[in-house]
Amino acid sequence: MTSSARVRSVLYLPASNARAVEKARALPCDLAVLDLEDAVAPEMKVEARQAAVAAVRAGGFGPRLGVRINGLDTPWGADDLAALRDAPVALIVAPKVDNAAAVQALSQAMAPGVELWAMIETPRALVDLAAIAGAGGALGGLMLGVNDLAKDLRTGPSPDREPLKPWLAAVVAHARANDLVAVDGVFNRIKDGAGFAAECAQGRLYGFDGKSLIHPSQIEAANAAFGPSEQEIDWARKVVAAFAAPEAQGQGVIRIEGEMAERLHLAQAEALLAGL
Repeated sequence: MTSSARVRSVLYLPASNARAVEKARALPCDLAVLDLEDAVAPEMKVEARQAAVAAVRAGGFGPRLGVRINGLDTPWGADDLAALRDAPVALIVAPKVDNAAAVQALSQAMAPGVELWAMIETPRALVDLAAIAGAGGALGGLMLGVNDLAKDLRTGPSPDREPLKPWLAAVVAHARANDLVAVDGVFNRIKDGAGFAAECAQGRLYGFDGKSLIHPSQIEAANAAFGPSEQEIDWARKVVAAFAAPEAQGQGVIRIEGEMAERLHLAQAEALLAGL
């Protein structure tokens, strides 16, 4: 049940921070996610849940608004889902989804029509990735939780995420195999613009649809990195025009400016232009 909406920039906001939530209504991120999990201290969980429900009902966040709940194995997860069931939320993000049974339990507890994204952030989730991605239900996307995953895998620091590269590729592959959105993990160094841009480029190279963000300053770069460049748009238009020409009728492969283009390139070009 992949959403057709763009998810280049997925910004997490602490639901307990009223100022940040209000500011988010005017931000150009593709999706805002009110966080009830990592960004909220245990003693603030109930208050944050109430604030999230109020914010969802008030609206004004652009195309879509999501909420990241606490895990169902915590004291707060079931109450989070119950509180959100009657609120007009479009998306629920579930942390530390370890198996297909968790996807089914979450889907059954959610209101009809609400989309579920499962966070892949534990070694167990990696082992059961195929089953999780194929679990169906309300599942519409996979999100890579790089911080928890690196901690539990006990990987060392690496500027290009060398220890995580197999899992970057695996998450995208399983998302594509099941028609799911794939969203890359967060980048922690807020003031490192060059590092963030490099990691966005890496994420797009691996096939992710967008990136999880922890600060509004990251939105513009993420939107640029995961959106088509002017050169890509121009090439897509040339491909469509070339295949529409009379001499291309019935042809499976044609030459465009010295490059060979197949019908699969036409489909890619049409999809790119349709998303503008």
